[in-house]
Amino acid sequence: MPKLTQADLAPLNQTFDERTPQELLRWAKQVFGDRLAALSAMQMAGSVVCHMMSQLQLNSPVLFVDTGVNFAETLETRDRIAADYGLNVITLQPDLTMTEQTEKYGVLYLTVEGQQQCCDMRKTAPLLKARGQFDGLIGSLRRAEGGKRDRCPILSVDPPMNCVRINPLANFDNEQMQAYIAEHNVIVNPLHYQGFATISCNRCTTPVLPNEPKRAGRWRHLGPWSVYCGINPTDVDGGTGPSVELSQDLIDRIFGRVTDFAI
Repeated sequence: MPKLTQADLAPLNQTFDERTPQELLRWAKQVFGDRLAALSAMQMAGSVVCHMMSQLQLNSPVLFVDTGVNFAETLETRDRIAADYGLNVITLQPDLTMTEQTEKYGVLYLTVEGQQQCCDMRKTAPLLKARGQFDGLIGSLRRAEGGKRDRCPILSVDPPMNCVRINPLANFDNEQMQAYIAEHNVIVNPLHYQGFATISCNRCTTPVLPNEPKRAGRWRHLGPWSVYCGINPTDVDGGTGPSVELSQDLIDRIFGRVTDFAI
């Protein structure tokens, strides 16, 4: 099977930096077709992506990982987005409930190593159940989030999922996002208006002070050593994973070699 590396995507990423999120989403649908899905944790940027997908009528599913310890507001946001935007939201779940996991392994999230194991079992492993079903996975990472995401590529290889990640909001700054939300009355997780800059599991997410980094509320009890869960490869290795294996036809379509579609 032919391989696609991150280096192969560099010229396309440079070109795509000038494109709008909507153009990038249309391109993704044209290239990946029915093998395209989105991944959303029902945070603000993910809600924007879901709204854009609905407006463009992409008819692609949205994957949501229910860790079993999400905030009630997050689950309510998921249900509202599915209903109001007419999206097929597919909920993925861990093999063990949090109670079962705790009985077997103890309270993992109290240590850095345990937190990584917990996130792997409750976030990454459920997503990997969808491996092989999709060749393109739309995300909502933005460079404006800073940290490891300040150079997030629009296109990146995802070896664990063996697919291409597409981040159409990579170059969408905070002002653009807030303007889009206001103009389109986008459904937003209400926790964002209660001091939560980012939102994940209720065990390990807290509000942040105005002068704190956005991700200060994630695993606050572990100090600066835990900032990312690992479900996004670019948070782990900067999007420089070795390669993914895709059909030659799909690789040709990614680079526009066998299609008249262009943006």
